[in-house]
Amino acid sequence: MNVLNRNINNIFFIFALSHLIIWTLIPSLTNNNLPLDTIEALAWGSNLDWGFNKHPPMSAFFSEVFFQIFGAQDWAYYLLSQIFVLVAFYYVFKLANKILGNIKLSLISVLLLDSIYFYNFTTPEFNVNVCQLPFWSLVVYYSWKIFESKEIKFIDCFLVGLFAAIGFLSKYLFIYLLVSIDLLFIYLIFIKKNKKFDFKYLITIEIFLISLVPHFIWLFDNDFVTILYGLKRTGLEDTEFLDHLKYPFIFLFKQLGILIPFFFLIFLLVKKMKFKINFKDKKILFLTFINIFPIILIFMTSVFTGSKIRTMWMTPFYLFFGVLFIYIFKSQINLKKINSFLYAFLFMFFLSPIAYSYISIKQTDKRTDYYGKDITDLVERRWNKNFSNEIKYVIGDEWYAGNLSYHLTSRPKWFLELKNKTQELDPAGGIIYVGNAKVLKEICPGDFGKIEKLGYCMIGVRY
Repeated sequence: MNVLNRNINNIFFIFALSHLIIWTLIPSLTNNNLPLDTIEALAWGSNLDWGFNKHPPMSAFFSEVFFQIFGAQDWAYYLLSQIFVLVAFYYVFKLANKILGNIKLSLISVLLLDSIYFYNFTTPEFNVNVCQLPFWSLVVYYSWKIFESKEIKFIDCFLVGLFAAIGFLSKYLFIYLLVSIDLLFIYLIFIKKNKKFDFKYLITIEIFLISLVPHFIWLFDNDFVTILYGLKRTGLEDTEFLDHLKYPFIFLFKQLGILIPFFFLIFLLVKKMKFKINFKDKKILFLTFINIFPIILIFMTSVFTGSKIRTMWMTPFYLFFGVLFIYIFKSQINLKKINSFLYAFLFMFFLSPIAYSYISIKQTDKRTDYYGKDITDLVERRWNKNFSNEIKYVIGDEWYAGNLSYHLTSRPKWFLELKNKTQELDPAGGIIYVGNAKVLKEICPGDFGKIEKLGYCMIGVRY
């Protein structure tokens, strides 16, 4: 590796480290409580299963790994989120090096991503969207290795299948990337016949499906609750004819708005907005399928079903947009006049955390302003005053009960509701119900306390 390449690599790692420090430190200093989705993942993680009422299990699994290492330290989960973002960035950088053949342009293709707010402003909240990011980039990277290789390697097929499964178990929308990649290979093998079928391809499918078996069993045993939740979030229950036009248009409008800073930086890089797309170019073909096809597919889903596509669902879809547009405009980029791009990039890079800090401090009615630790301390003192056994279970919604599970010293298991799970409980108790104060007051057989509108029903062993 020559000196230039080493310098560019060093710049990438400086950028990555700066991003990690800023977006770990800022929310740690300005937020009073972890965001909703992070608390939700931690609640699920306290009682790990192969799925939960809203999502498949991976965000809970990674959250719980960090909890076992760091405990109830808020900064650790902001760090977790940034690690996921930067692993994704790293594999974008690696693929860009292979496709662009220019390490400077590869770096720029990653820097461009920091103009998209999915990869800065929203990243402090570790959730299913962020959880997809590294696996999205890994699947694309190893799919490229298979795509460009004349001799398919077993390990590449294995890794695509494995990372695809983990991505899908992070969020079902990962399927849009997988379908797009499958369509690419079907097109090349059976239509264009530019690529021979290799039985190693089946390894990918086998590993993917085998990895999903435990989750599918869980889905069957739990009445497909996560799928029903996802369908409910799209608004399909109340779909009208005009929704088939309205929601796709709203989706496109919002996405174009989100991408304005990205296209502005592209404009600063390019001498003339002049390009020619040749789909016989295998690099263009690959980049089109992994960037454009997932968006087309989710757009067509909205058109055909009239469903709402929520903005944050698009978080992983733009990871390789920088590589695509840099490749398209490669001949029009003048690196000698890059100063304007760098100034604009630095402005956006620092503007986002400043804006985040301002909103976090000035607005005082957000989830992250919740006094989860203080309320938990009150509940724990009340418990220790009245009961001799430890708190083993909290029952209630992910936010209020989840905050208890996260902050309580004993790290109790969280349940949304008991239903048929009473056999899992210790007969000696150690239970806190969190919910409607009026309801709990009527039914609570143990110690009852009220904080604001919430009731805390405590069942334990008296001294």
